[in-house]
Amino acid sequence: MARGLMAALQGMPAEVTLASTLRSRDGAGNPAFQSRTMALAETEIAQLVRQGRAARWQAWISYHNYYKAPDLIGPAVARTLGIPYLQVESTRARKRLVGPWAAYATAAESAADAASVIFHVTERDAETLRRHAPAGQRLIPLRPFLDRSSLPAPSTRTGPMLSVGMMRAGDKLSSYRIIAETLALLPGDWRLEIAGDGPARERVAQLMAPFGGRVRLLGALSETELAEAYGTASLMFWPGVNEAFGLSYIEAQAAGVPVVAQDRPGVRDVLAPGTYPPPEAGAAPLADMLATLLADPDLGARRGDAARAHVKQHHLRPAAIDSLRAGLAAAGVT
Repeated sequence: MARGLMAALQGMPAEVTLASTLRSRDGAGNPAFQSRTMALAETEIAQLVRQGRAARWQAWISYHNYYKAPDLIGPAVARTLGIPYLQVESTRARKRLVGPWAAYATAAESAADAASVIFHVTERDAETLRRHAPAGQRLIPLRPFLDRSSLPAPSTRTGPMLSVGMMRAGDKLSSYRIIAETLALLPGDWRLEIAGDGPARERVAQLMAPFGGRVRLLGALSETELAEAYGTASLMFWPGVNEAFGLSYIEAQAAGVPVVAQDRPGVRDVLAPGTYPPPEAGAAPLADMLATLLADPDLGARRGDAARAHVKQHHLRPAAIDSLRAGLAAAGVT
């Protein structure tokens, strides 16, 4: 996503500088680590101010400011240089202002407050951002997008179903459990290929073992190999438990692959308009959707074509450039 943002800005066109490589992320909630990293950030600010003044930076944009990885540099540099400060995919979590991430959460909230413009990629993020936005802050949608200006070749839709997801404990494994529960209800002759790998691979294999050769684990695929998988997939099946949005949904739809998923926050921001069952409905409606699409290739083709058109309009680099240009203009950058 960050690389895509840089490419979109360059496509405006704009000159883009990766100002800092400081890694602030603390996944464990370690106050000592947070204190050290905040001190390191302070040492970078003065140097970046000199660099920005010499290069005549016009704005500072930070990606994904949140309580585990706050922007510890951008607000101070932008304030000192007198340039607009913007954020992309910032989230607020005020419940983290107490506890092991308290210092980081405070820094993340302060950075979000400092932004003149925040681009939000999902409506779920926008709800909290609106609730706590300071006066005058602009919130602008920036839909998740593929780092490309045109669609890939359409899928032949002649191959097996496809699932794409990392294999790790927690939400990802929960999606795999739902897949297994759904396949147990799916009639007829079907096949599923799963692209992904991770520490929970053995557990995923156990979940899929009852289906024998009808399920094949492909392991981690390269970008080219994954594109080839989309290029023949009859449909994509991924429930999407607690996905931020799911880039694989956009990739599949760009290839004209119809998607079966649950109606979840974040996920619904990238799916083509349609009917998707709520999580509380369980596996049965997912099995019904799969069975219907597998039995009716023409329906799958129509839904795939509609999904492809949806991605072309909303989720490619040109759409992102339009949103970024609007946000920068709102911040006074032309």
